[in-house]
Amino acid sequence: MYQDIVDFAMATPGWLHTLAEVGTDAGLFVFAALFVVAFLRSWRGPARDLALVIAGPAGIVLAYVVSEVAKLLIREDRPCRGGIATIAACPPPADWSFPSNHSVIAAGAAATLALVWRSLAWAVFPLAALMAFSRVFVGVHYPHDVAAGFLLGLGLAPLFALLLVGAVTPAVRLARSRLLPQ
Repeated sequence: MYQDIVDFAMATPGWLHTLAEVGTDAGLFVFAALFVVAFLRSWRGPARDLALVIAGPAGIVLAYVVSEVAKLLIREDRPCRGGIATIAACPPPADWSFPSNHSVIAAGAAATLALVWRSLAWAVFPLAALMAFSRVFVGVHYPHDVAAGFLLGLGLAPLFALLLVGAVTPAVRLARSRLLPQ
């Protein structure tokens, strides 16, 4: 399947190659911007809502750490090291393939954003899936790398965010009491 996707990708126009390479990282900036907007929307709402917006990125970071530990334990070589022509340059040898960190972050961002701003789900989940698929399209991951990363991010980031929200909510209340006039 990997070879079929990469062969297809190589036959697409150059502008699509650029879009796929830039789009993966640009999508992460879209998610970051959405968290800023979610923060602003939640600023005067219930303390738990704002705490969940703050805990979301922390949950994503913790899911990323789990992914990074898995990479170090599993140590799967990237498919692009096999002499296959790919759109993106192959990452260095110590940068392992399984699971895809981009997929963990994208799915984790989508899932935690959906917790705090449910009406965004229709947009953020397809964006995350597209970002994950682009990692196979440009040739730096196998499909199972992005599937595993997507599932890790989808499950762990919101779980960690929900576990953290109880600790963050009192901090939000304290900060509001000092920052907002009563």
